Amino acid sequence: EGDLVVETLQKEGKHKILTTGYTPKFDFNPSISKKLFHIEKPTLENQISFEDAILKNLSLDEVDFDVLKMIEPFDGVATVVFDKDKIIAIEKGNTVDDIYGLAIDIGTTTVAADLVEINSGKAILSSSDINPQKKFGLDVLTRITYALENEEQAVKNLQHEIVNLINKMTFEMCTSANISKEHIYEVSVAANTTMLHFLLGIKANSIGKSPYAPAFVKSKYIKASSIGININSNGKLYCLPGVSSYIGSDIVAGAYVAKLHKTKENILFIDIGTNGEIVLSNKGKLLSCSCAAGPALEGMNISCGMRASSGAIEDIEIKNEKILLKVIGEEVEAKGFCGSGILAVLRELLKEGIVKKDGSLIKKEKLEERDYRQKFIRLNGKKREFIVREGENEIYITQSDIRQVQLAKGAILSGFYALLKKADINMEDLDQVVIAGQFGSHLPAESLTITGILPKGVNEKIIYIGNSSKTGAYMALMSEVVKKELEEIAKNIEYMELGASQGYERLFANCLLFE
Repeated sequence: EGDLVVETLQKEGKHKILTTGYTPKFDFNPSISKKLFHIEKPTLENQISFEDAILKNLSLDEVDFDVLKMIEPFDGVATVVFDKDKIIAIEKGNTVDDIYGLAIDIGTTTVAADLVEINSGKAILSSSDINPQKKFGLDVLTRITYALENEEQAVKNLQHEIVNLINKMTFEMCTSANISKEHIYEVSVAANTTMLHFLLGIKANSIGKSPYAPAFVKSKYIKASSIGININSNGKLYCLPGVSSYIGSDIVAGAYVAKLHKTKENILFIDIGTNGEIVLSNKGKLLSCSCAAGPALEGMNISCGMRASSGAIEDIEIKNEKILLKVIGEEVEAKGFCGSGILAVLRELLKEGIVKKDGSLIKKEKLEERDYRQKFIRLNGKKREFIVREGENEIYITQSDIRQVQLAKGAILSGFYALLKKADINMEDLDQVVIAGQFGSHLPAESLTITGILPKGVNEKIIYIGNSSKTGAYMALMSEVVKKELEEIAKNIEYMELGASQGYERLFANCLLFE
């Protein structure tokens, strides 16, 4: 009827964001390097130009105009900054020890960054935050829909939000470390394909409709300032290569970190989130797929769901007929379930026989009066709910919540089996299951296998490698060889469209059932 003001009662709390991960050994060979030299002092008899003094000293044919216009002439000691064999900056005095880069993972939900000292390869500071593009949609497809409906302005808005966050994180880390942003010369970014389109200000509309072809998947190496990233004015931005619309550079980075291209074993790599991206290495031959797990596993579309922030239940145990909760934050009251908490409560309900094989909650009237489960089940109208905590701020899980998780489980497990079938190998042939990403790192193997997201037979084969997307971005920042190998691995990952594979609908239906 008129203008409306909406006030949210719950302020957004501190989020638990994964910023670390396993890093394999590799040789440092960064694109960015520095060299000290002396500039000849001009005299009345020899009025040598600044440009000629540089060329003479460094035995070069020319100095790039962008480099020349950003500096003032001086004589004495100077430092030249190289990107491979090309000069990108010349600095007065000795700054050879001041050489930094950024390694960034841009997720749909969260963003994590490292400030890296390139000479030593040490990440001196880390920063993380929620992706501010969430205001345009909590998942990739909602943001693409926003872009479709709002055309040019939408692309600018989405790019503005993520670039602003990168600049904010950079400023905060530089301030804490007492370094100048002018000494940051490269930003290396891994992200899903849609997030990279939005970062570069490129329309991602085609990703949201059949045949789901992106504008680009190859790596990009451009001036960071061209999209507004606030580092050295001639600094570079490297975006890692992807494979398809739904297998992005974050997954290529993960496959590289897990060395899937070099193994002689059968390894399944999975990054569980709003999308479940899976790569199967059949003795080094790589096959991938992406399944729409939906936002339930990140606490969204759940009655008492929330992100992994202070007050979120991240684990639960039913022991001696009592419910024990593990909550994020010190001495904080439980407010709701994050993704790992949702899976944990479903795991316990399956173990206690409260949820049946088809995913339905048991009927209260079918339980004996003395059965402890009676007090936790209630009818809300005609719908059954499981009460985790009673009181003014009660927490519960509904039949609809269980169905949301069931759909996610069906999507991921069916992708798992579809890849195995295409590779003509059985589950018993798997040597290892590698779990990557924010969500997967907080999940005990039991939560994954009892709920059926992964088959029970893989319990002993599961390993966790953390934020492999950011690790891949870090390795690319620190090695020109890694950049080239990432390009190669991206070309060699075959993509399988699940919806187009024969018998997929039946497979998906079977995978909805709990064992």
